[in-house]
Amino acid sequence: MSYTPRLKEQYGSAIVKSLTERFGYKSVMRVPKLQKIVLSQGMGDAVADKKLIESAAADLSRIAGQKAITTNSKKDISNFKLRKGMPIGTKVTLRGDRMYDFLDRLLSVALPRTRDFRGINPKGFDGRGNFNLGIKEHIIFPEIDIDKVNKILGMDITFVTTAENDEEAKALLDAFGFPFTKK
Repeated sequence: MSYTPRLKEQYGSAIVKSLTERFGYKSVMRVPKLQKIVLSQGMGDAVADKKLIESAAADLSRIAGQKAITTNSKKDISNFKLRKGMPIGTKVTLRGDRMYDFLDRLLSVALPRTRDFRGINPKGFDGRGNFNLGIKEHIIFPEIDIDKVNKILGMDITFVTTAENDEEAKALLDAFGFPFTKK
């Protein structure tokens, strides 16, 4: 018996049908789908403290269920005491089943644990069908043990879809159950 994530099954059975009816797609291949989710953390403080990057990468790996990589600076910036090649962030790209598992955990567990959560602002679309979401505290994820965290970090989550415009992308994310606020 093979495992299929809950949201992946929901996409195949219900979401494709509802989006096809709403937008009148002629082919199932035109229906927008989630391609990947990118989690990234930028840490300017890592210039002074190298251990911060290692702990952030470990936390991000725990959240994503996949090893995080460190991102390095591309050029020197003297005002920030930054040299080319210094580690300044971490990121993970999720695809396939891991992507759907992460999305399920984000929507059903992590976002409701956010302090004073009133919904997601729908202004995070980029005009090409992708959505960006900023999280202020990474401790909302149940995988993170709050007692072992030495610094609370924020993160950016980018949802890359095959939608051609923001309206289609928002309809797709709505169908997955994103708690968007009303404008």
